[in-house]
Amino acid sequence: MATSTSNRASARLELANPGTVKINVKGAFIVDDDPRSKSPVRTDGVSYEGHDIRLPNHKEISHVAVDIGGSLAKLVYFTREIDSADNGGRLNFINFETSRIDLCIDFIKELKAEHEKLKGSSGAELCVMATGGGAYLYYDKLKESLNVDIIREDEMECLITGLDFFITEIPNEVFTYSETEPMQFAEARPDVYPYLLVNIGSGVSMIKVSGPKQFQRVGGTHLGGGTFWGLMSLLTGARTFDDMLAMADRGDNSGVDMLVGDIYGMDYSKIGLKNTAIASTFGKVFRLKNQAGQQTTDGAESSPEERELESTNGDPKFKPEDMSRSLLYAISNNIGQIAYLQSEKHQVKHIYFGGSFIRGHRQTMNTLSYAIKFWSKGEKQAYFLRHEGYIGSVGAFLRRQPANWGRRNSIDEASLQELKAALEAKHQATSQPNAS
Repeated sequence: MATSTSNRASARLELANPGTVKINVKGAFIVDDDPRSKSPVRTDGVSYEGHDIRLPNHKEISHVAVDIGGSLAKLVYFTREIDSADNGGRLNFINFETSRIDLCIDFIKELKAEHEKLKGSSGAELCVMATGGGAYLYYDKLKESLNVDIIREDEMECLITGLDFFITEIPNEVFTYSETEPMQFAEARPDVYPYLLVNIGSGVSMIKVSGPKQFQRVGGTHLGGGTFWGLMSLLTGARTFDDMLAMADRGDNSGVDMLVGDIYGMDYSKIGLKNTAIASTFGKVFRLKNQAGQQTTDGAESSPEERELESTNGDPKFKPEDMSRSLLYAISNNIGQIAYLQSEKHQVKHIYFGGSFIRGHRQTMNTLSYAIKFWSKGEKQAYFLRHEGYIGSVGAFLRRQPANWGRRNSIDEASLQELKAALEAKHQATSQPNAS
């Protein structure tokens, strides 16, 4: 991993010279289908996201940021592109399984080495902005291994800073999703606040945001991505989150879930439930196991469907793909309903879903979106982000800078203010009477 990463950096990219700078987001856009967005890393437990954010008018940065959660460590770093006409750069996104945090540390060492090689004899050292629980759990390890400043930032504050940045500054970042309209980009709104952030990581936090620095965690649930990952590890042979999501794509939850149609034989239209609606997650398992046991006792011949479920010991054998889809639906539906209830309680219309659990997965997004639309009777909308797993790490990255870092035209505004202050100071100095 180390060699390929170094080759990639030295071939096309240059880590910027250090310095206290403000970000320039003028002309920013998300890079799609670019070979330079493809990962040089081919290691289990590491995922390079692609979809870099191109910053054609920005050139300097002297830090990286990492959000270390219970399952994943999400890293954001800036690189310059010395072969581009504008000589700008891009934000890069990569994540590591937290259980393999040493891979993340080794990657940051790569960035540090490249930074030291390019910065020359002057300038500040590379520092690491860290957030999430792992910023505290792994602080000593990071400090000892990297020998750089580790600046820890509050997790909730980073989430809000990162989401505000994505909402207001990056075109085609926020979108809605449904089966009929898979991805519809949302235009920036003047009335950004209030909104509800539902951050789905290992667990789920729900945060009401009333202003740039006004927020409150109003609820959450411990049934989140870690639940899906843990139960799937017990129930199937899958070991990576992406493998589990791929299994859900191939599955049929009706193989294990009890549906309304299994109970009524039809829709329950009086209360608005289709026959395919889930009445009980995994509710069919006991009935099928019981039936299999009864057939074994009676000696009756099994149907083809029942024979497919039987294993060598006479118990039903359920497909891992079906269990994966069932569990994904269960967790997503539960989160969606709780999010709706919290939005009602706190009178919030716009609901943003973020966190590494989503992964741009269509079933997950459709389930969350459907839940919000169903319970709100179409009055509320679920919003998603293309960099949903990196809200916290981008927030930590931004917090290294002055308060107006990242606001469109902030460089020009700040420069004008500084120039105005300098002119006023010069005017006052020249207008003072001669002391002698």
